[in-house]
Amino acid sequence: MFGHEKELPRPRTKDPTKLTDERWEKTEPLSPKGGRKPIGNRHVFEGILWVLGGGARWKDLAKECPSPSRCWRRLGDWED
Repeated sequence: MFGHEKELPRPRTKDPTKLTDERWEKTEPLSPKGGRKPIGNRHVFEGILWVLGGGARWKDLAKECPSPSRCWRRLGDWED
C-alpha cells in the first residue's frame, strides 16, 4: 500500500468477503467506536407534534427535540 505497512496474509475462507477470526482480532481495535445513539420514537414523535401542532417550520424545531431532518425522515417512514 504505502510501503511501510506489513501485508497480512490472505484469509483462507470459502467466502472471500468474510473476515477470519484472526483478521478480525487485528482489525476490530482500529474500527470506530460508538456511532449515532438511537433516538426513541417517543422523543421524535414529540418533535413532530411540536412542528405540526404549532405550524412551525422544520428548521425552527426546538433545540431539545431531535434534529429536524431526523423528525422529518421518521414522519415519512410512519406515513408509508
